[in-house]
Amino acid sequence: MEIQERSGFFMITMDTIIREGHPTLREIAKEVTFPLTEQEQQLGKDMFEFLVNSQDPIKAEELHLRGGVGLAAPQVNVSKRMIAVLVPSEQEDGEPEFAGVLYNPKIVSHSVQDACLGDGEGCLSVDRDVPGYVVRHARVTIAYQDETGAAHKIRLKNYPSIVVQHEIDHLNGVLFYDRINADNPFAIKEGVLVLE
Repeated sequence: MEIQERSGFFMITMDTIIREGHPTLREIAKEVTFPLTEQEQQLGKDMFEFLVNSQDPIKAEELHLRGGVGLAAPQVNVSKRMIAVLVPSEQEDGEPEFAGVLYNPKIVSHSVQDACLGDGEGCLSVDRDVPGYVVRHARVTIAYQDETGAAHKIRLKNYPSIVVQHEIDHLNGVLFYDRINADNPFAIKEGVLVLE
């Protein structure tokens, strides 16, 4: 695994991210216990920093990063229940729609209505385009812990909801294309919200 070192700590690059076929991506990740180790604290910061860099056009080009809105610890070959999420604002200079590092996140409730992205989903661990609708819950309530171990609940809808569900899937050994209808990738039931 290649990790670029700078000023005493590591930077996650595309070389750090494992790809489909790697066994860690199919494992059920272990719960994180508190207090966090220094390595776990640093990993959370590094995962979030990767997302910040990947969304910065200059940094992304310089470091050869694919743009990302979420990253799960199993994607950097650490089988722990940690995810970083950075969903940018729809306004150019607005606050992110949702941002943070979530430990032991789980869906505690969800809407009856389902949703999917009109353009399908992609993944930093999947280097190919896999066409098809990935149907998920339109709205979810997520329970998680922050880096201090404090418990939180947050309600998310539409795109941020889909991003967090995609990352939680990684903690359960599920890749987005597992959820695409193999016989008819663009078949969806009536009432599913297609987000453009």
